[in-house]
Amino acid sequence: MSARAYPVDGDVSPTTDSGDLPIKSSSHRHKVGVPPKQNMFHDFMYTFKETFFHDDPLRHFKDQPKSKQLILGIQSVFPVFDWGRNYNLKKFRGDLISGLTIASLCIPQDIGYAKLANLDPKYGLYSSFVPPLIYACMGSSRDIAIGPVAVVSLLLGTLLRAEVDPNTNPDEYLRLAFTATFFAGVTEAALGFFRLGFLIDFLSHAAVVGFMGGAAITIALQQLKGFLGIKKFTKKTDIVSVLDSVFSAAHHGWNWQTILIGASFLMFLLTTKFIGKKSKKLFWVPAIAPLISVVISTFFVYITRADKQGVQIVKHLDQGINPSSFDKIYFSGDNLVKGIRIGVVAGMVALTEAVAIGRTFAAMKDYQIDGNKEMVALGVMNVVGSMSSCYVATGSFSRSAVNFMAGCQTAVSNIIMSIVVLLTLLFLTPLFKYTPNAILAAIIINAVIPLIDIQAAILIFKVDKLDFIACMGAFFGVIFVSVEIGLLIAVSISFAKILLQVTRPRTAVLGNIPRTSVYRNIQQYPEATLVPGVLTIRVDSAIYFSNSNYVRERIQRWLHEEEEKVKAASLPRIQFLIIEMSPVTDIDTSGIHALEDLYKSLQKRDIQLILANPGPLVIGKLHLSHFADMLGPDNIFLTVADAVESCCPKLSNEV
Repeated sequence: MSARAYPVDGDVSPTTDSGDLPIKSSSHRHKVGVPPKQNMFHDFMYTFKETFFHDDPLRHFKDQPKSKQLILGIQSVFPVFDWGRNYNLKKFRGDLISGLTIASLCIPQDIGYAKLANLDPKYGLYSSFVPPLIYACMGSSRDIAIGPVAVVSLLLGTLLRAEVDPNTNPDEYLRLAFTATFFAGVTEAALGFFRLGFLIDFLSHAAVVGFMGGAAITIALQQLKGFLGIKKFTKKTDIVSVLDSVFSAAHHGWNWQTILIGASFLMFLLTTKFIGKKSKKLFWVPAIAPLISVVISTFFVYITRADKQGVQIVKHLDQGINPSSFDKIYFSGDNLVKGIRIGVVAGMVALTEAVAIGRTFAAMKDYQIDGNKEMVALGVMNVVGSMSSCYVATGSFSRSAVNFMAGCQTAVSNIIMSIVVLLTLLFLTPLFKYTPNAILAAIIINAVIPLIDIQAAILIFKVDKLDFIACMGAFFGVIFVSVEIGLLIAVSISFAKILLQVTRPRTAVLGNIPRTSVYRNIQQYPEATLVPGVLTIRVDSAIYFSNSNYVRERIQRWLHEEEEKVKAASLPRIQFLIIEMSPVTDIDTSGIHALEDLYKSLQKRDIQLILANPGPLVIGKLHLSHFADMLGPDNIFLTVADAVESCCPKLSNEV
């Protein structure tokens, strides 16, 4: 802001040139309306509804007979009864193709992801059998593919290992995994049932990008154990410990046959992924590539007996469907508390990923998903899954993308996938005995590479530097410390950003756009001119206890800076301070006290405080607190232009 922004030749009026509509005279100036006093109960109910029921979920039940309401209630809980009425053979054809395609992708991934969670491979397959069936009945997304995912598997494995060693206490570890899954489901279902889904929005997009990227690198580094054939490997997940473990085993712990298998098939998988990106019609090529890799590598190891040469294999994989695990869940003791803590964290991360995926594909196909219903569906499927030997399942981005490109029409594609997994569990598990761990490592590395979104990080850096700090904080926290610390950093920085924006709102000095009655930020519009003797400031936030003192002090600082400049330029002193209130959506008692203090301070300096365009909620509170009476009705205006017009004759009289 500079003295050059003032108009010259005494032109202090914002009236327009000939041909433009003139500004209203003071006799025709509109007054700021005061809304009628609201009933406290009605006001509370309106706020409650907008907070928890903003989408009016019961609107379909209005004016409907009881029988219809019962049907709508069942369809609300189980959407399958809604879309199932219009299901036909054409839709089934698309679902069949997509279901078979994602099944070929999920089977090898599930085996690898289970090992990532330090669980037997069969539990990965179990988790792609029961949860998808539950979700198909209760979920509202047509495209999301349900099952274990890399990030949640790593997070769960890391948190569980911190409590119980899976090698020395495998039974206790497994029971704790089921307990954590149960409470992950309870957390998800509770958030949806009590309509608290907005809580997951506190994890910003930038923090998620950084966390996912760091988790992807951590997952890939963890796969070096199987990729290089290392037997003794660190239990830590930070990059320093992992690389130290890798290079310490370089002279005697690496197996060249294992490296050959892993590197060859990783190149094959990356090539098929490149082909799929080049031609969308060939989406099925990268989708079936993992299964082809498993089949070929397993056959190769079997005929060459490479396992005798040090190539590590899956070995025994139990045959049969999910056994009951209800009796293995802890409902008392110390492990109950541990399970709740781990389950809440894993459930929130799983929920964030699933809802983001569901919304992404719903937007692509132009349909709506109910976030709270999704949470209930995901929660119920994990609760049921925990009782049927499953660990935390959620939406998989890679499989959902394949599902989408394969032409899925409904959640039946998840049912098809579950049936294929069931057949695999019943008849095909013995065939995985000679599957090398290196191929599973290659499949997981290939799957997590897309999670490293460099383009998104670059865009975040260009758009918002504070967001970029959140992104990098989460990223480096994951790769240099641990997954849970990275997640904690991501959440902490997201909250810190919210607090910073709330406690330090933006303010701006406004100037008049030449030949108009419009007032805008002089930094955005350098041609805007300041009116001599008048300082107009806009506050771009609600004024609460958390920022009221800052707002008052910032306005006083703007005024002090402006007074110094007009004094140096020998211009008329500031006599009127106008606060543009249209962005101020609300104000509390602390905010009103701050305005009162500002008003009293200005009175001592013979400067008149003026408010322009306060909203209904704000003006109502100003009248209830009697601050509007203290200020005077003649000092509250509908627009900045009206306020300036009122000031200009007073300035002219003093000149």
